[in-house]
Amino acid sequence: MPKSKYRYNNIDNVSTDKTLKQFSQWREERRGKNKDYSYVVPHADPELDYLRNNREETSITWIGHSTFFIQYQGLNIVTDPVWAPRMGFQKRLSSPGIPIEHIPPIDIILISHSHYDHMHISSIRKLYRSGTTILVPDGLKRKMQRKGFHHCHEMKWWEEQTIKGIKFSFVPTQHWTRRTPFDTNSSHWGGFVLEPVKPQVPGSGEPIIYFAGDSGYFDGFKDIGQRYNIDVALMPIGAYEPEWFMTSQHVNPEEAIQAFVDVKATTMIPMHFGTFRLADDTAREALDRMELERQKREIPEDAIKVLHYGQTLRYPIVHPL
Repeated sequence: MPKSKYRYNNIDNVSTDKTLKQFSQWREERRGKNKDYSYVVPHADPELDYLRNNREETSITWIGHSTFFIQYQGLNIVTDPVWAPRMGFQKRLSSPGIPIEHIPPIDIILISHSHYDHMHISSIRKLYRSGTTILVPDGLKRKMQRKGFHHCHEMKWWEEQTIKGIKFSFVPTQHWTRRTPFDTNSSHWGGFVLEPVKPQVPGSGEPIIYFAGDSGYFDGFKDIGQRYNIDVALMPIGAYEPEWFMTSQHVNPEEAIQAFVDVKATTMIPMHFGTFRLADDTAREALDRMELERQKREIPEDAIKVLHYGQTLRYPIVHPL
């Protein structure tokens, strides 16, 4: 079968397809909801001078939604770049943590899948330069090259790419993708694990980072936890309501905590909430449910780092006495 006609699936062929009747049911339910959207994720003053000059430490800065600016092994990395002011008919709820024109030159762009809230072509054009490499899921390379992004590598689940001392592993998620009515699941979806090629030196501040992309809850999280010694998990917590509709494609906050436990990470940084109104849940609801689940499981408070837009977390983390 020609690759252009191939349709990708989830593990165990879990379907995320929805019928017109289900969409209509969601629309009817939405009319009856009265949501409080007054809470807005705060902004932090970005550490621009530090980020421009840092070549030694690992740092993670939240731009918004699933977009992070990561400094790792001396390289500047961006995940799922979206600086778009709106998503479809929905205006962005808050501005990006760092304006795109202030982002230092990017070495690596990671794309988890091709949904518009994870892959914004105009943002990529502004970040892409002659030395930039883009890593994408299997089936997406041709589309990216047609857009002019020629230094692009596509990856299958569990494949690895080594770039300038960093090993990037592409790992499964449970999701789907589409950009037009005709290309549903014509490329794959997944997350990335970043780890140094050289053995870690204790206390060196080189954490193994897991960027979970976008996913419903599935047993693959346990498999990822068995294969990698993950330190930091960037984990989605939003766009889960109504849960009967979203459960196969988006984790809810409790499932996000379970996924964090499954991958055996030390630190969780929540994402995929508060930036776009993609579903019926609010940022406040997602954060409150996550916190209640953390307390229920007696997970240490400092294990979950809730970042503000533009806030940078440096490694190694210095915990207060």
